[in-house]
Amino acid sequence: QVQLVESGGGLVQAGGSLRLSCAASGRTFSTYAMGWFRQAPGKEREFVAAIWWSGGSTYYANSVKGRFTISRDNAKNTVYLQMSSLRPEDMAVYYCAVAQRFRSAGLGTPAGYDYWGQGTQVTVSS
Repeated sequence: QVQLVESGGGLVQAGGSLRLSCAASGRTFSTYAMGWFRQAPGKEREFVAAIWWSGGSTYYANSVKGRFTISRDNAKNTVYLQMSSLRPEDMAVYYCAVAQRFRSAGLGTPAGYDYWGQGTQVTVSS
């Protein structure tokens, strides 16, 4: 029903910056919010940031607050994640997700979302 494609991942030195993009297609008219998660090998999927589609309010994990910025382009059905001051611990596969409606689980957990992208690798060298 909704397809998500991430792009922009790659290798960056510690302290550097990278911008991820996620384009949504399909039944996007019902979008409530979009978010970013990440998962490193052997670790659980971790919330990174979310943005409400209508008002543009944002929500960040404490680990990235002040370093990452989530934004959206409603007309293009695209969400971005601008990552700055990258650290080796930021290295992971980054996934975007869409919530089509409010769910009681909230946007800080995977249970709050309905569709997921395939992921894009972010590597941070020290």
